[in-house]
This record gives sequence, C-alpha cells and structure tokens, in this order.
Amino acid sequence: MGRIFEVRKATMFARWDRMAKQFTRIGKEIIIAVKAAGPDVATNPALRRCFQNARSVGMPKDRVEAAIKRAMGKDTTNYEEILYEGYAPHGVALIVETATDNHVRTVANVKACFNKGNGALGNSGSVSFQFKKMGVFKLKPEGLNMDDLELELIDHGLDELGEGTGENGEDVLVLRCAFTDFGNLQKELEAKGITPISAELEWIPTTTVPVTDEQAEDVSKLIERLEQDEDVNKVFHNMG
Repeated sequence: MGRIFEVRKATMFARWDRMAKQFTRIGKEIIIAVKAAGPDVATNPALRRCFQNARSVGMPKDRVEAAIKRAMGKDTTNYEEILYEGYAPHGVALIVETATDNHVRTVANVKACFNKGNGALGNSGSVSFQFKKMGVFKLKPEGLNMDDLELELIDHGLDELGEGTGENGEDVLVLRCAFTDFGNLQKELEAKGITPISAELEWIPTTTVPVTDEQAEDVSKLIERLEQDEDVNKVFHNMG
C-alpha cells in the first residue's frame, strides 16, 4: 500500500473547456454503452460506470437522460471507438482514445496534431506494449480502512490499492484492477455500499520516461492540442 504511483499530469487539465469536454465525452460513452447492452443499469456495468462518472463531474441529470434517449432513437449517431498510438517529443509515448462518427476525419485530425506538436503518429501496437489497460476506481477515504478494504476486495480482482490525488488535489483512495476484472470489482464495491468518486478504464504505463520541466511543457502542448479535438476522449502518456 502507501502512495500509489501516478505519472505526472499534463498542464492542460486546467484549461477553460474541461467541464464541457467531460460532458461531451460521457455523453458519447452513455450512447455507446446503451447501444451495446441496453438502458438498464442493473445489467449494464458500462452504463453504471458512465453514471458514476457523470455524477463525479456534476453532469446535469437531464443531460444524462437526454443521452440515453438519443441512444435509443433510430436516427442516433453511431460512434466507433478507435485507439491511436504515437510519440510526443522527447520519446514520450501517447495513447489517444477517440469516439467518432467519421474515422477519416478523426485520423486526419489526430495526425495533424502529432505533426504540429513535433510528434509522430505510429501504427497499432507501436506504443501500447508500454502500457497496461486497467480499471481505476477513486474513493473518498473517509470511513474506510485501507487494510480491511484490501483484504475484502483482493478476491474480487483488486490488483493495487493506495493513496492518490483527486481532480482538485484532494486525497483519495485509488483502486486498480485488470481490465477483465472491472465488472467484478465494481459489483463488490456496490454490494458494500461504496460509491466511487470515479470509475474509469485507463492505460497505465509500465515504464516512464523522465523529462525536464521544459520537455514536459512540450509534451503537454501536444496533449492539449489533441484533447481539444471533438473526437478525442482521453490521452494517456508515460511521462515521468
């Protein structure tokens, strides 16, 4: 246990349109989840995850309900989730998650971002081997005993538990599990009456690239450029 390892956050996290971007991302994720497994949260773990994350960023209930209605409509936009991989300056690996209704537009925009940011868009598998896809839950630490929680959850897929930092710098408990164990851990937390602050699927780097502050700024500019694209959901990096 102890302080869980987290790679350095890019400076773009404070940009002005962060909340609007989160609402858009979660709205797309709701549509994808409903189309894949229906609107019943009891039988749709992906939709439950979307609801948790919507609450964590203060997404209005009417926007959540509107996304579900759109997903059930006949003329709803179909989003395809596509992963892009490449390198930022200074050898930092990037994984770019997108949800798009036009993959030709998206790949052109992503490639342009890499080029303008002095990076290089790679082929599938070119950097993902340096990451591990994991479920990541963040919990409020109040009223929870880390030792007891670890023992209770280890048989339900818990891989790592430690202290971390939330969106606003607050202390949180971070739980990580293998991608395939996400649903099991989610169900056990629900059974215990624990509502996560957030529940995400993230690409966690297995190795990191040390950078100076100036180099980190170069990488952050590319990440910011990518995340400003409407089709990009998340960008992961291995900047140490």
